[in-house]
Amino acid sequence: MGFIYTVPQNHVLLIKRFGKHARVQREGLRLKIPFIEGFKYVEGWNRVANKERCYIEMSEQQTDTPPRQCQTQDNVTIDANASVYWRIINPVKAVYDVDILPKSIADVALNALRTNIGKLRLNQVLSERQNINERIALDLAEVALKWGVEFTRVEIQEITYSDETAEAMMQEMAAERKKIALIAEAEGTAQAEVTKANARAEAMMIKAKGHAESLKIIAEGEKIYLAQLIEKVTIESATQIILAQKYIDGMKTISDTPSAKVFLPSDFKGTYDLG
Repeated sequence: MGFIYTVPQNHVLLIKRFGKHARVQREGLRLKIPFIEGFKYVEGWNRVANKERCYIEMSEQQTDTPPRQCQTQDNVTIDANASVYWRIINPVKAVYDVDILPKSIADVALNALRTNIGKLRLNQVLSERQNINERIALDLAEVALKWGVEFTRVEIQEITYSDETAEAMMQEMAAERKKIALIAEAEGTAQAEVTKANARAEAMMIKAKGHAESLKIIAEGEKIYLAQLIEKVTIESATQIILAQKYIDGMKTISDTPSAKVFLPSDFKGTYDLG
C-alpha cells in the first residue's frame, strides 16, 4: 500500500509514527508520510471488525460465545451461550488498551452470563431471559468504556440441561399444579362457608327485626286496649284484666305441648271478679 490510499466506508485506519500512535484516518482518500509513518496492524481478530489487518470496522458486530457450563442458585448445572452485539466507538482504545478485542468480548460476556445465572434459580433462568440479558448488558457497560466499544444488546441463545434435570422439573411442575389446585379448592370451601355464615346471620337478623316489630305492634295494641279499658272501668280493674289475660295466655302456651304437665296453683281462682 502506497502513501496515497483510500479508507473504506465505516472503517478507520490507525497511523503510527516511529512506533507510536499518531492519528486516526477516517473514510475517504488519505495519505501518509513515507518512511516516517506506518499503519497499525492488528493480530488475532480473525477478520472480526477488521479488514486486511489494518482497517478497523466501526459498524455493529455480532459475537457468538461458545457454550459455558453454569451453576444456578439451586445447584443445577446447565450449559448456556449468548450473542453479544457491539460496535467500536474509540478505535485507539479498542486496539491499544485490550489484547485481541473480539476474544476478550466473548470472555467477559461469558463471565457476566455465568455470574448472573448463579444468582437465580433454574425456573427464574428459564422464565426471565430478558432480565438476564439486561443485567449482563449493565455489567459490560464499565468494560465497554475502558475498551472503547459500545454493547448494543446481549441475547441468551440457548440453555440446555440434563435429562435428570428435565424430569425433576416436570415433577416440580406437577407438584406446583397440585398445590395450586388444593389452594383453589380450600379457598372455594372457605368462601362457601363464609357465604353460608353470612346467609345465616342475615336470616337471624331478619327474624330478629320481625320479632322486634311484632313486639312493637303488640305493645301498641295493648296500649290502645288499656286506654279503652280505662274509659270503661277503673285503672285498678283494667290492670287486673290485663294480668288475667297474660296469665291465661301463659297457661295456653304451656298446655299446647302434649307432653307437658300443667300444675295450677292452689290459690288459682280463675279470672278476677270485676264487679
